[in-house]
Amino acid sequence: MLFGKYLNKYYIKYLGLYIIGVIGLVIVDYFQLYIPNYLGKVVDLASSNNIDIDLITKYVLIVVGVAFLMFLGRMLWRFSLFNASLKTQEGLRNDMFLKSLRLSERFYHENKVGNIMALYTTDLETIEEYLGWGFIMLFDAVFLSLLVAIKMILLDWVLALIALIPMLLIVVWGLLVEKFMALKWKERQEAFDELYDFSLENFTGIRVIKAFVKGTSEIHHFSKIARKNKDVNINFARISVIFDVLISLIIIIIMSLLMGLGGYFTYCYTLREPVVLFGHEIELKAGDLVTFIGYFDIMIWPMMALGQIVSRRSRAKASYSRISKFLDEIEEIENPKNAIKLNNIKGNIRFNNYSFNYPNCDYKSLNNISIEIKSGEIIGVVGKIGSGKTTLAKSLLRLYNIPKNSIFIDDIDLMDCDIKSLRESIGYVPQDNFLFSEKIRNNIALSDMDIEFDKIKEAAIFSDVDNNIIEFKDGYDTITGERGVSLSGGQKQRISIARAYIKNAPIMIMDDSVSAVDIKTEEKILENIKKYRKGKTTIVIASRVSTVVGLDRILVLNNGEVEAFDTHENLLNISPTYQRMVYLQTLEKEVEGGK
Repeated sequence: MLFGKYLNKYYIKYLGLYIIGVIGLVIVDYFQLYIPNYLGKVVDLASSNNIDIDLITKYVLIVVGVAFLMFLGRMLWRFSLFNASLKTQEGLRNDMFLKSLRLSERFYHENKVGNIMALYTTDLETIEEYLGWGFIMLFDAVFLSLLVAIKMILLDWVLALIALIPMLLIVVWGLLVEKFMALKWKERQEAFDELYDFSLENFTGIRVIKAFVKGTSEIHHFSKIARKNKDVNINFARISVIFDVLISLIIIIIMSLLMGLGGYFTYCYTLREPVVLFGHEIELKAGDLVTFIGYFDIMIWPMMALGQIVSRRSRAKASYSRISKFLDEIEEIENPKNAIKLNNIKGNIRFNNYSFNYPNCDYKSLNNISIEIKSGEIIGVVGKIGSGKTTLAKSLLRLYNIPKNSIFIDDIDLMDCDIKSLRESIGYVPQDNFLFSEKIRNNIALSDMDIEFDKIKEAAIFSDVDNNIIEFKDGYDTITGERGVSLSGGQKQRISIARAYIKNAPIMIMDDSVSAVDIKTEEKILENIKKYRKGKTTIVIASRVSTVVGLDRILVLNNGEVEAFDTHENLLNISPTYQRMVYLQTLEKEVEGGK
């Protein structure tokens, strides 16, 4: 079996199913040994001078009854053991998914999606396959082999030794090959990861590839990766086949040896000239030979199973190692002891000499930020690309760990807050406006899938997207497609705004969320923010000045530092960055013919 801290609990949880499965296997393994015995008796009766038809019929009926019991036993272990392995796979998948939700953004920056998805697909399937078939093979390889060996020895120990000693070669060969097979399986999985990563990236960026006519070069690149994946898989398959062929060859040689020697011993017994080996006189009747060959035939399966166990276990071991490594990942973002739950907060935010740099990066994205956003304020955040605007928003959500005593919400240290209640207190519109391949209504109602439709429509009106939605054939039941592919950039942005607004959170952050809409729509959304979010804190991160001109105050960031934090009128006098942004956008309007 395969053991580990993430698997052992499922063995205990589904112990009942495993016990039922073992009972079924014992029934099958025990009763099938009767078949060679009665077939041998039938042969002896048939070769005798006085054939007893009634006794032969009795033996045949016994064989039929044994076959029926074996059928019931097989049904028993199939339903129980395969059910247990599937439930274990389900449990592991749930553990992995919950782990995925708890991991920080750093992990996803350092690990590609393809690598993670391979864990959820091929690696989990490999473990499930081994826990099902592998358990059966292991049980038969031990229990059935032992029963058959005892029967063969009791029948004729010399002939049994001739059959069983070469069988040890299979065991030795399996132990030698297991580590090598695990290494080859790991290489196969890594090649699959690379193929998955490349495919996912190309499917995601298919429009860019088409726009820049890069289809041919990407096909060539894919061919190289696919060829590498093919070569690794063929190499693994070749080794597996060689291993299976060698086992089959050993079995065929032993079978031939038994048929030849057994036939000779039976012939000598018939002539009343028994053979003596190792001081033992071999008396092998025709029926005994049939019985012995039948026992050996039964042993072929556990020996073949032993060979497959080596291959399956090596694969499962490599896959479980990869999954364990994933589940062992350090969860950086955790609730502190005695975490403070945020309830009915006012939305006062204070940054106290806050500095931040991303993991594995020496450059500070934010440096000595000291500002206070008063409860109910609507503030804008502007600055050049890379000035730290999005990092500021992510800091409030605590997507990364931050220094203690650096950010406060209603005078409560962010690092002392309960993470769930913190994020429930913030409505966030991310810069990438990610939408799920779902109905529009479900995308908007993501925070509460049971919310009334009136609230969903109200949120869409707030973000000025309701008129667009009702024009669609299916209205709010329109499927957005993967990442909202069926919608325009502006529609995706406004649906994202509606999704954040419907939370009715005391704090709302909009990260460059109106950059893809026209000026008229932008003005409408900003008016709705002032009207419907009055008394609630709202942070509007923007790339153009027109978005933030009418807000209460505007924070200007420059190279991760606060250049100024004041009203639009005052910033025109004190902030060079803001002055330049206003000048460039005014110049842009003049070039376009605007005023």
